[in-house]
Amino acid sequence: MKDHFNKKAETWDEGAMRVNGAAKIAEAINRRIPLNKEMEIMDFGTGTGLLGFEIAKATKKVYGVDTSPSMLEKLHEKNTPEMTIETYCQDIIKDPIDKVFHGMVSSMTLHHVEELELFFKTLHQNIAEGGFIAIADLESEDGTFHSDNTGVFHFGFEEKKLCEIVENAGFKDVKFENIDTINKPNRDFGVFLLTAKK
Repeated sequence: MKDHFNKKAETWDEGAMRVNGAAKIAEAINRRIPLNKEMEIMDFGTGTGLLGFEIAKATKKVYGVDTSPSMLEKLHEKNTPEMTIETYCQDIIKDPIDKVFHGMVSSMTLHHVEELELFFKTLHQNIAEGGFIAIADLESEDGTFHSDNTGVFHFGFEEKKLCEIVENAGFKDVKFENIDTINKPNRDFGVFLLTAKK
């Protein structure tokens, strides 16, 4: 599998927009989900762990999942004896993880997932009964968010359509709310948080 983030990994954490965005997403998740020190959480599309390390502060353990070895290498550099994210470098649709988590968080990764129905059905197997998912990504956009759309399968998401896919995969209590706006020179882009329970 081609590592689209090979060159980007080196400077990923230097982007204030990304760092602040991950912090806002973590805040929104904390408002919506009562996290606790018993929880083991999957961070899907963990990248360099910007969201994962925030979530790790309030939980027992975070497991980062990503298909980019170079991004995970950057994450490993940030691990400390006090706080470590264990990682899986794999495509969980083609190669599912044989582990059940109390919840799953994800920041700006869903638009890179081609087969949404299959993804949410696979994810459903990895979440414990009563567990949650909390996914942040772009609201519907015109394709101008990324300067290069390589590896981008969705130009943001439309609320009704995405909620239906999540419900059809077996999740319930699905909620979708705007939590942030990313200001770019050409236009503003809305960021949503979708939460649901199993």
